[in-house]
Amino acid sequence: MVRVRFAPSPTGYLHVGGARTALFNWLFAKSKDGKFILRIEDTDPERSKKEYEELILKDLAWLGINWDEGPYKQSQRLEVYRSYAQRLLDEGKAYYCFCTPQELEEERQKAIEKGIPYKYSGKCRSIPPQDARKRVEKGELASIRFKMSDEAFSYSDLIRGKVNFNLSLFGDFVIMRSNGIPSYNFAVVIDDHHMGVTHVIRGEDHISNTPKQIKLYEAFDWEPPEFAHLPMVLGPDRSRLSKRHGATAVFQFRDDGIVPEALFNYLSLLGWSCDEKEIMAKEEMVKCFQLSRVSKAGAVFDHRKLLWMNHKHLEKLDDKELVKRFVEFTGIKLSEDFLSFALPKLREGAYTLKELQEALEREINYKAEERITKEELKVVRRIREKLEHGKPLAAALKEVSSELKIRGKALYHPLRIALTGRGSGPELAFLGELIEKASALGYTDSLAGRLRKYEQWLLRD
Repeated sequence: MVRVRFAPSPTGYLHVGGARTALFNWLFAKSKDGKFILRIEDTDPERSKKEYEELILKDLAWLGINWDEGPYKQSQRLEVYRSYAQRLLDEGKAYYCFCTPQELEEERQKAIEKGIPYKYSGKCRSIPPQDARKRVEKGELASIRFKMSDEAFSYSDLIRGKVNFNLSLFGDFVIMRSNGIPSYNFAVVIDDHHMGVTHVIRGEDHISNTPKQIKLYEAFDWEPPEFAHLPMVLGPDRSRLSKRHGATAVFQFRDDGIVPEALFNYLSLLGWSCDEKEIMAKEEMVKCFQLSRVSKAGAVFDHRKLLWMNHKHLEKLDDKELVKRFVEFTGIKLSEDFLSFALPKLREGAYTLKELQEALEREINYKAEERITKEELKVVRRIREKLEHGKPLAAALKEVSSELKIRGKALYHPLRIALTGRGSGPELAFLGELIEKASALGYTDSLAGRLRKYEQWLLRD
């Protein structure tokens, strides 16, 4: 059975790049009737925060990425890592390293001065194991390093094909720090083996970790999983996506009024495609998903494209679901009947739930922003007088059109400005009904009341 994992570190928010990785793992698992495992890699005690962990779980659940197992936490498995590190020591595949941070930094600086890539010199490798053990037993601090082989190496990547490395450039790497905390490359191998992970799908920034991990699998005589490295998510300038490109954290998109279906849909198409189809439900993506369709090239994150896709997903919501999502997002407690009337029409010009909220608030609580001429004021006043005598808006407009011998823009433009403070917006028939319904519920002035207020504002000076 296919088993994949997503293993975020709770040292920050869930970035769209991480969310895309989780999503691809989820799609692959579901497309193969496999399992999706969630693992929290929290072995950095200084940077790992409980609030980040909780927000990551919340963001994944909001996106609709549900996990079959977990969340497992590395901080609860420290003894497991230590026991496997001891096994490598006992088998002569690892050794204690007593080099101080200052000594290692001196080595690094010398490499920089020579213009060569830095790798650990291996000077502690020659310490007899029994001597090293006695020094540790006396309380001397030591990390544990893995004995890396020195040879040409390659592995087959499910996305990138054959990837070659020269292991002589790596050097012996730390698997356990002197404080008893495992390194990333060590812990991830132990966890993936214990959890039966069959495929490791992650960002291409982890490619250089793969040789170290495969050599650890070989040292334990374990079968390594298959690896697939996803292209990076890029900004419009084709550099790695970062805060300077705008929102990058999943919660920011949620707070901006993006619906989860749209973000899920958009992220799934960053580096992957399905027969040129763009607007898809999760079920369609699961049926279509194949790692062989994933591109090697970086995928540019386009905020405008996401907004367009969000608009399309808002259009797909039925009226009842639209009202539900709107209330959950805004917390606005208006009549459900009123919202069921207003929102389906207002969403035609809204790309997010936030814009939908702004549109509704704009029509209910307007500010006079544009002025009209004295001739246009006469039109507004005549319409207002008829409304105050109980005429419906359509009838009032028809009579004023006949009486003043005007129509089209000359009739509608001044009325729209007087009602909304703007020269454009929803069609007047809908706008009039919206204002009257809102007025009946006590949310705003009546049509006539709005027109009178506008007249007073216009004539105040």
